[in-house]
Amino acid sequence: MQAHKSRFLALLAVCGVLSLAILVSDQFPPDRPQQPPQLPTAVVTLGDSTLSGEGGGGYEAGTNGEHGNWCHRSPAAPVHQLRLPGDVTRINLACSGAKAAAIGADGDAEISQAARLAELTGRFRITDVVVQVGANDDPAFTDVVNRCVGAWATRVPGGCAEEMRGLWPQRVEAMRPKVVAALREVRAAMERSGYAPDAYSLVVQSYASPVGPDVNPRLNNLAGCPFQAGDLEWIRDTGVPQLAEGLRAAADEVGARFLDLSRAGIGHEACTADAPDAPAGQVPPPRDGHEEWFTRLTVDWDGLRDDYRAPHAMQESFHANAAGHRALAGCLSDFLAGTAERAACVADESGALHAVPAAQP
Repeated sequence: MQAHKSRFLALLAVCGVLSLAILVSDQFPPDRPQQPPQLPTAVVTLGDSTLSGEGGGGYEAGTNGEHGNWCHRSPAAPVHQLRLPGDVTRINLACSGAKAAAIGADGDAEISQAARLAELTGRFRITDVVVQVGANDDPAFTDVVNRCVGAWATRVPGGCAEEMRGLWPQRVEAMRPKVVAALREVRAAMERSGYAPDAYSLVVQSYASPVGPDVNPRLNNLAGCPFQAGDLEWIRDTGVPQLAEGLRAAADEVGARFLDLSRAGIGHEACTADAPDAPAGQVPPPRDGHEEWFTRLTVDWDGLRDDYRAPHAMQESFHANAAGHRALAGCLSDFLAGTAERAACVADESGALHAVPAAQP
């Protein structure tokens, strides 16, 4: 009888160990360092100009050309305008002009954004990592915009859209694996720091169109928006949505949440307000309640006199201004506070942007 009882107790012990093994196997590997819950919380943004705050002005010292650093991190950047509890630290690692590789590879002026993110985990408990990158890779969105301006100046039949209709989908597809690789760098950096994938939210944002077909005719020139009508339509209604679709596919591949900004700027693009001209870099004063969220063609005339700064004299052109960053940050705030895996930034009747959950395809 005693032998049967001993075998029974041994069996219970084995079952207990097996149950524990099964439980642990579904969790993050136990040999990884776990983040102390008492660390202050933080939200971090990575990527390119759209999150660095390009166009917002007042750039942080060290990011306005010093030692070759043109990241243009602005206090008007979206992360600084998010609706967050007062005890949450906002950290901007995004850099104007960055390509997807900048997430995982050191640059000339800064170490990789993923490496800096990993360093932050020693001081903060990171709840959200927001990434917006890809437009500077194969799509070369800024180059396309410049090409469209050139098509306006030289009156190219069919504008830049004629050529880009065939090339653009190929460029977006070539971009996708590079964005996937960048997102995996973020995942790897967080994992090495002790974060399970469900211990934080990884968010991918697409891009808003800075221009559209409703440009004010008197600004359809070098004073604001020198584009052919067909090119404005293609950029807003085809190019930007196709770019968003490529980024959505990249987000799906790494299990990231996705926020679609492709319709976010409609009605507030550059040169759509009937308002007096504003000094370069400043938001045009609204009239009749209308407000532009993107800068018009902008030239730093003082910078043109300096051989070092001259190549960056138009860097702010067609990026969100401070008001645009604030509007986009409002939508991102909605998304971070919710649980939807996918959403699109859509304006309500008052014109304010909200993250509207999107169905899975």
